[in-house]
Amino acid sequence: MSITIVRTPSSRCEFGIAFTDITPPVGMYHRMWGAAAHDRSTGIHRPLRVTVVIMRPLVEHVSNVPGNPLVLVSLDHCLLRAPEMEALLSETCRLTGLSRSELLVTFSHTHSAGYLSRDRTDFPGGELIGPYLDSLPSKIDEAFRAAQINSQPVTLTYGSTTCEMGCQRDYLDEARGHYVCGFNPAAAEPLPLNVVRVTADNAVVATIVNYPCHTTTLAWENTLVSPDYVGALREVVEQETAAPCLFLLAPCGDIGPRDGYVGDTSVADRNGRQVGFAALSVLARMNPAETDHVYQGPVFSGATLGNWRHQPWTAERVASATVSKQAALNVPLPYLSSLPKLAAAEQLHRELIAEERAAREAGRGEEVATLRAKVERQRRLLDRIRPLPQGENYPLPAWAWQWGDAFWIAVEGEPYHFLQSELIGRFPHRPLIAITLANGTNVSYMPTREAYSKPQLYQPEVALVAPGGLETLTEALGQQLSEWD
Repeated sequence: MSITIVRTPSSRCEFGIAFTDITPPVGMYHRMWGAAAHDRSTGIHRPLRVTVVIMRPLVEHVSNVPGNPLVLVSLDHCLLRAPEMEALLSETCRLTGLSRSELLVTFSHTHSAGYLSRDRTDFPGGELIGPYLDSLPSKIDEAFRAAQINSQPVTLTYGSTTCEMGCQRDYLDEARGHYVCGFNPAAAEPLPLNVVRVTADNAVVATIVNYPCHTTTLAWENTLVSPDYVGALREVVEQETAAPCLFLLAPCGDIGPRDGYVGDTSVADRNGRQVGFAALSVLARMNPAETDHVYQGPVFSGATLGNWRHQPWTAERVASATVSKQAALNVPLPYLSSLPKLAAAEQLHRELIAEERAAREAGRGEEVATLRAKVERQRRLLDRIRPLPQGENYPLPAWAWQWGDAFWIAVEGEPYHFLQSELIGRFPHRPLIAITLANGTNVSYMPTREAYSKPQLYQPEVALVAPGGLETLTEALGQQLSEWD
């Protein structure tokens, strides 16, 4: 049967957006990479920002399921440890008056903003971390109140393409017989890039770009505070649209930049422009808001032509785009049986510190650099296992929404891209916006089951849940979305 109507994937809701600057002071503790030789930042590549988006169901649609608004906060940082995350959520709720169920904090995941841990106070520049962290809730509140003021009924129009900036990064070093975390040309396939145009009265008020690629263009050689490729991406889109651009990181535990791990900021800008121009190509071919592409019939000319037009929505179509549903999930995932005990991990940390000190005193420079990285790696292991709940399972939080024609999901931690690609395959007729690092990353990485068998691969080495956890999470979200489909 011939198709005569091509629907424009859309949502209708109340929407507000605002952002403010959160660039930390130069000289604050910066060392995110174990291989880094520096501790303090030495300058600013591009400013950091916090963006707040408020999305509420439109009350005009009586069949909408009652629920909380979504207040989405995106920070230009890598992540926060459990104590800092808890403090940020609590103070932000106090200032804004939001409940925990209304607030979702995520991260652009740049690895060049600084390592925000209050237990780094004794490190060079560490004395600046506490005051900076204390300032973030008020910055979020500032953007939240501005977003409230400009909140209005809008139409979200969805489009997608692919972009080759990011690539699979589980690479087998055959000469050494183990895996490394870096560009894998054998699996260099284009990745999905989702773009959301937000319009009110036919004017663009915001753009959302959802792409699965680790924000790791800049690495241990870089000493500048930077949003990595996200800064140039936003600049490209905002210059064209004259409206704020929000970047949301999609599942990318096994994805990184094709060209990354460098100290050259121009590479980060080039990566960002590549994603930004891909996003603009999607915007350029989007249909007008609140229209569908409808076949009008033949036109007899030199040839018999098929006449298609962008036709304004009917009342029924408006109602379908206004449907709103939400669900909060708790998915129990078994811990790894090999997860180290806290006491043993703390003892190994002390031993590595002593070895590093001895090597430094003996003047063994190359050994010092290796041990310094091992001390940092062990310290971060302790950061991961200390806040874990007792018991056999980790209670992973996840969220799902239906906004009109589109599905949105959010999960804590860093799942492999499998989560997004599998759900896209199950619901090919619906846009899928996928958000990671939601309200924290206590669960760490969630690799695919088969990734656990890859020798010395980083992500399974630092994972906390047993093989199959990602597949269990994917199934739970898939079942929830199937109920709405």
